[in-house]
Amino acid sequence: MALFLFRGRDRRGALVTGQREADGPEAVANQLLTVGITPVEIRERTPEPTWLLTLKKAWPGRRVTLDDLILFSRQMHALTRAGVPINRALDCLAQSTRVGALKEAMLILMGSLEEGRDLASSMQRCPHVFPPIYASIIRVGENSGKLEESFLQLHRYLERDKTTRNQLKNALRYPAIVVIAIAVAIGIITVMVIPAFARVYAQFHSQLPLPTRIILAVSNFASHDWLLILALIIFSTTAAKIYIRTESGRYRFDALKLKLPILGPIALRGGLARFARAFAMSYRSGVPVVQAMGLIAESVGNDYLGERILAMQTGIERGESLSRTAENVSLFTPLVIQMLRVGDETGATDDMLDEVATYYEEEVDYDVRNMGALIEPILIIALGLMVLILALGVFLPMWDLIQVIQH
Repeated sequence: MALFLFRGRDRRGALVTGQREADGPEAVANQLLTVGITPVEIRERTPEPTWLLTLKKAWPGRRVTLDDLILFSRQMHALTRAGVPINRALDCLAQSTRVGALKEAMLILMGSLEEGRDLASSMQRCPHVFPPIYASIIRVGENSGKLEESFLQLHRYLERDKTTRNQLKNALRYPAIVVIAIAVAIGIITVMVIPAFARVYAQFHSQLPLPTRIILAVSNFASHDWLLILALIIFSTTAAKIYIRTESGRYRFDALKLKLPILGPIALRGGLARFARAFAMSYRSGVPVVQAMGLIAESVGNDYLGERILAMQTGIERGESLSRTAENVSLFTPLVIQMLRVGDETGATDDMLDEVATYYEEEVDYDVRNMGALIEPILIIALGLMVLILALGVFLPMWDLIQVIQH
């Protein structure tokens, strides 16, 4: 298929421009007539050089930000709730948006829908705009017949994600400033102060203390072999990114994220909140539980959690209750298990799942708000170690220097 640029008139006579992917100009014309656009001009788009495409993707103005996705989700929720067809809704938003990358993605979605694909599969063709969790939740909505609820859930999830990111930035700002200041101080002492002591000791034919020699050796290595250090950093970063993109690497990285001292519990509760929200929506819409588990495993945004949810799916296939399978995977707290058990007994599982999601979301908000208090002990220990290094590196040579002069 090729990419075609078009100009046309809508039902009100307004000029409409854009691009479509199709097998030929006739297919583009048929697509436009389907959405109520009369084509005036259709021409094939000349492929752009690879370097130009790379530059456009790297240019910040072309990136779709979190705010753009929040607004898109809110608008799509309003349009789908009002009964507007998806293609018409996307066409309306594509004409009004000023974000080039988002407009291009919406045009791709429109073309893909007209080819017979569902919305979730179409979004998977634009991974640079719609993250995997976005397409997964949309798939849950399409299978449950609650697409407008999926857009509302995504809107709320992205807003919470934005709030959490802002709170994390605020909580980490002070520790970051302190650590950077101490690191700069250590760098100045290592580069300027310690070498001066070394020259003085050389005049007295005396040897520097062991901690100072270690700091001096690190300083000499960093100043003379900085190219090697830079190459090692670039190589290790690239290798880590390539490994994380593999299936096993992504699984191990996701499992590691959940084991981090402070951020791990927050990520775990956030994933479980998404699981509970999506499961409640699917259960309320009549989607079979086994099928819902398979869809939701992809929507939590973590392969390790997804595997545990699939383990719950296996237990449900064996005839076990939801609370029993949740207890076996060892992810939920006893309070949540009790809430799920009440849902099994009363038949109000969807309501209990909403309560579980609310519980986890409140826990995440509380942890993020108290991030500074959680980091403070770690920061104090780190600063203590840095001060100890400075003391050993600076004051020991001064003490020994007095003894050398006396001799």
